[in-house]
Amino acid sequence: MNNTKKVGRPKKFNESQALQAATEVFWSKGYDGASLKDLTEAMGINGPSLYATYGDKESLFLQSVTHYMANSNCTPLEAFEQQTQIAVAVRSFFEAIIQYTTEHAGGTRGCFLSSCVSTCAETIAGVKPLLQHAIQESENRLVTRFEQAKQAGELPQDFPSAQRARLMFDLRQGPVFRARAGLSAPVIRADIDYWVHMVLSSSQ
Repeated sequence: MNNTKKVGRPKKFNESQALQAATEVFWSKGYDGASLKDLTEAMGINGPSLYATYGDKESLFLQSVTHYMANSNCTPLEAFEQQTQIAVAVRSFFEAIIQYTTEHAGGTRGCFLSSCVSTCAETIAGVKPLLQHAIQESENRLVTRFEQAKQAGELPQDFPSAQRARLMFDLRQGPVFRARAGLSAPVIRADIDYWVHMVLSSSQ
């Protein structure tokens, strides 16, 4: 009697790479605009493999969101955290937003969460908690950098870190919207000095 267990056929695709490909399709076409044909072609798999590995389209979308959140360090936040002077850090944050909203090709401009995922918050179960987590994580990183600047003496001790973090998070959506409307980088960049002033103003 042969007790050797049958070994399943190995998957012929990298699941992480396939999720990244799916993310880019959703990002450029939106959830409703992304067809199963679009997704399977980009992922390099067939329909049965997609369903066997990721479930239906809605499940694939949620997994794409989770994958994006786990693997995207968010360029504007990185720019903000890496600068040693807080005024330069705030400016770098906005510069990075303008750059990635006006220069990225293929429809994947701006932030995947704000440009695509947020539009599905009311229609796909599970999206809202993911968005809420992403917002809180982003604001926490902004607050941490402001607190470091306070400790370094760059900002007054009564600087409202949490409120300004929320202001920065909200201000980031404006350049994305303007870029999608076709405004150029120089036009959007014209207000950076004022944004920086608003964020760092000592008045409460």
